[in-house]
Amino acid sequence: MSIITLTTDMGVKDHYVATLKGAIYNHYPEAKVVDVSHNVKPFNISQASYFLKNIIKDFPDNTVHVIGVDAEPLVNFNQMDESSLPMILYYKKQYFVGTDNGIFSLLLENNKPDALWSLDDVLSQPELMNFPTKKILIPAACKLAQGKKPDDFATKADKVKRVIPLSPVIDGNVLKGAVIHIDHYGNIITNINKENFYKAGRKVPFIIYFRQKEYYIDEISLGYNEVPDGEKVAIFNDSELLEIAINKGTPENGGGANALFGLRLGDIIRIEFTPRGSRETIESLF
Repeated sequence: MSIITLTTDMGVKDHYVATLKGAIYNHYPEAKVVDVSHNVKPFNISQASYFLKNIIKDFPDNTVHVIGVDAEPLVNFNQMDESSLPMILYYKKQYFVGTDNGIFSLLLENNKPDALWSLDDVLSQPELMNFPTKKILIPAACKLAQGKKPDDFATKADKVKRVIPLSPVIDGNVLKGAVIHIDHYGNIITNINKENFYKAGRKVPFIIYFRQKEYYIDEISLGYNEVPDGEKVAIFNDSELLEIAINKGTPENGGGANALFGLRLGDIIRIEFTPRGSRETIESLF
């Protein structure tokens, strides 16, 4: 039984997700369907790529991931290079089926695709533009899940549309990152990964500032419970990204880190490295 995952911005209020699943079972009744998320912010390919990058390692080879976010193709017959067509990406031994709107370059980061194909059906059948996730992406995903080769129904391609992701910046002894996701608990996930953190800091003391230095943390914990309930904590999560949280933060006790610190997507997180010691050490001298 092959796995097909669904990542969409369709929400769960309407019938759209059920329609996708019905289409899958019509094409391939034996498929195993896994919902990654249907609450991606509308048309937000950055958030969709965040979810997908975090699950790749947990799925077996040849899993097929359907990306129904900003999926409507854009066809420019005068300049086809400017078109956004449905495509299949093979990367890390898994398939990703979506529209080439920049999502594939975000998944690849600086890596090259293992293989790439274009789904050209929409060029000859414009009626497929109506609900393309159902009419183009799902049929292709089912063929892949059934073991069919992309070369049998798609056209080889050699490049994807590039978009520039928001990346951390090193400025002297300061590492600047940004909030890229706020999870169900109100935990703040940044784009600062563990490798970059230790490469920039070289194991010297540091202070993590947020909200214009209004709040700070000067240590990394292994888990949430290393601090008392209701206290702020910084960890590297399962994806090795810097996360700022409130241990057991809930609406009843004040909320998660996003509510308590007023942090939003895109807000800047500053890490200042100094050999002099932590903020408490410095303040104790005065």
